[in-house]
Amino acid sequence: MLKLTKKADYGLIALRHLADSGSPSASAKEIAEAYHIPHEAMAKILQKLAKAGLVQSRHGMNGGYVLARDPRRISALDVIVAIDGPLLITTCNHEKVQCEQGEVCNVREPLRKVHESIRDVLSGLTIWKMRSVQEGDGEARERELVTLRI
Repeated sequence: MLKLTKKADYGLIALRHLADSGSPSASAKEIAEAYHIPHEAMAKILQKLAKAGLVQSRHGMNGGYVLARDPRRISALDVIVAIDGPLLITTCNHEKVQCEQGEVCNVREPLRKVHESIRDVLSGLTIWKMRSVQEGDGEARERELVTLRI
């Protein structure tokens, strides 16, 4: 089954919070409390996002985390890769892995297409698009986002 890890989910929540926030920054504690996420987990996730260049840490009285770039230029894929590493559906989709069935595999190409389609959907889903989904049109937007063209 394909699903996001909790850490990736929390990373997306944090970035959406920063995009929605009316204040210039938010602390790990503030974000964690707002979404009932363990503070230590959120702090580690924000550190990974900072290392990936998606957020910046600011010190001082108005310190906390801010988006490092426009939310229109931060994709869900950026966040997932920053938190969990490369997106893999099967091990044969990873360029460094040699599969035992590589020469005779009859599903490699269809699965590669699925992999690319999922990457395309996640690349196209930006924090801004997540932010702009309003209550009521969420179902239609969700259907649009998960339509894969294979």
